[in-house]
Amino acid sequence: MTDVRGGIEEISIRDLGVIGEATLPLGSGFTAITGETGAGKTMVVSALGLLLGSRADAGAVRLGSSQAWVEGRWRVPAEGDVVERVRDAGGDVDPLDADDAELVLTRSVSAEGRSRAVVGGRSAPVSVLTELGEQLVVVHGQSDQIRLRSAVAQRQALDRFAGPAFAEAVETYAQVFHRWRDNRAELEELVDDQERRAREADDLRAAMAEIETVAPQPGEDDELADRAERLTNLEELRLAAAGARELLSAEETEGTDALALLDNARRQLERAAPHDSALQPMAQAVADANYLISDIAAQLSSYLDGLDTDGAHELEIVQERRSELAGLVRKYGPTLDDVIRTLETGSLRLLELDGDADRIDELRREVEADSELVAQLAAELTAQRREAAARLADAVSDELTALAMPDARIVVEVTERDEFTASGRDQVSILLQPHSGAEPRPLGRGASGGELSRVMLAIEVVIAGTDPVPTFIFDEVDAGVGGASAIEIGRRLARLAETAQVIVVTHLAQVAAFATNHLTVVKGSDGAVTASSVRRLDGDERIAEMARLLSGLPDSESGLAHAAELVEMAAAARTR
Repeated sequence: MTDVRGGIEEISIRDLGVIGEATLPLGSGFTAITGETGAGKTMVVSALGLLLGSRADAGAVRLGSSQAWVEGRWRVPAEGDVVERVRDAGGDVDPLDADDAELVLTRSVSAEGRSRAVVGGRSAPVSVLTELGEQLVVVHGQSDQIRLRSAVAQRQALDRFAGPAFAEAVETYAQVFHRWRDNRAELEELVDDQERRAREADDLRAAMAEIETVAPQPGEDDELADRAERLTNLEELRLAAAGARELLSAEETEGTDALALLDNARRQLERAAPHDSALQPMAQAVADANYLISDIAAQLSSYLDGLDTDGAHELEIVQERRSELAGLVRKYGPTLDDVIRTLETGSLRLLELDGDADRIDELRREVEADSELVAQLAAELTAQRREAAARLADAVSDELTALAMPDARIVVEVTERDEFTASGRDQVSILLQPHSGAEPRPLGRGASGGELSRVMLAIEVVIAGTDPVPTFIFDEVDAGVGGASAIEIGRRLARLAETAQVIVVTHLAQVAAFATNHLTVVKGSDGAVTASSVRRLDGDERIAEMARLLSGLPDSESGLAHAAELVEMAAAARTR
């Protein structure tokens, strides 16, 4: 038997339907849940549905209670998609050992219809339960619970059945497809953008030519602004400099200037200094000031000599240059440095834009070659899928014969679509032909819940070992069958339990006999199901329950003998 990792360890239910309070210990292998009619067996499936994100129904809350509550404890791999999604939702898992962890999911539904989900200890949207449920559990029962109802799921089931060599072929095709798709998208973008980029290149060339003609220099605009300010106020500058020079050193007037006053002060101090030595340093300081003022007066004379005699003409030249620079800044600014940078980076951008033609030619060659390769590889996938589809249809149809549907056949159609996808161009449809001469119809149409569950069981058994979902739940799988057909159903559920956890709600002893874990749900005298009403059955208790399922009489000697014979037969079959 294959070691099965993961699965539901325990489910706790409170105030759901007829169940007041119950805890179901599950664990790995094949668990059968039996019980009297109306005892709440199907409520177990309903409870799981709530944990897996199904729609909350206030009508499921037990009469007189404020809310229904369900908690599930899962054993999951310590690392992987499930744990990653739980942590993304803000929750966490509890480590059990180096490989596995415990995940707790909780769902409550109020009598008013309000619903609340808790994932790994943190409140979360119900949609998170749905996402986790797709990876944790597959429920087969009513038609709205069909796992393979979508075309994508049916194609994935066929691909898993086709085997690892086919999976490698799909991966090879997918790599070529993604390259072809990405190159085609880039090519379309370049072609669609070709005119705009050509205009950009033309505009850039014109801009660079204009900038090169003007030839701006870094900081030139600030220098010209200072020069324009000087030329604009030339007469005011001349009057100020001439007036200051006359006050310091009169050349054109007879007034007393600063140099004459300082010279007079120096002579008076020097005459008196022999009488008091303290005056000598002061006389020297006045002499030094005289030299300084004389130097400033000389600088002012030089400044006056250097003032432009034709300031108006020079100002015109400066303002014209400033106007040229301002025009460049308006077009390519907002600063003169940005204008100069455009000239520096424009050449690289032109190389990039002018290189589009070469890139377009290169991409066209690659897309054309990959287009042919994608079509070739997709055709190979189609051929392999059709071969696998025939094998899958035959294998599942054989299973249906043993499951009391001898006239039914499964048809797996593979048709080619016009467009290519990452998985090829095939559309896969799994159809049920209930009897010869009937028109094959999509799963879920024209079949009862029990028939549908048997179809799904047959499919799951055929592709067992390749399915990543760790838990299967079947409800109504044995509806409308009995005897040898029921034994075959039990045998196939046991086979599926070798690679996954299997939970089955059943009313047939022939099915329950193959279980490795047998739970029973018993109504109390008041019609309620309490904590003590769910029991794990072993030994004589299990034989008595099997006898009740067979004959309705748990104490019948013939029923007990038949039940014991069934259990021994199933145990021997599991061993083989």
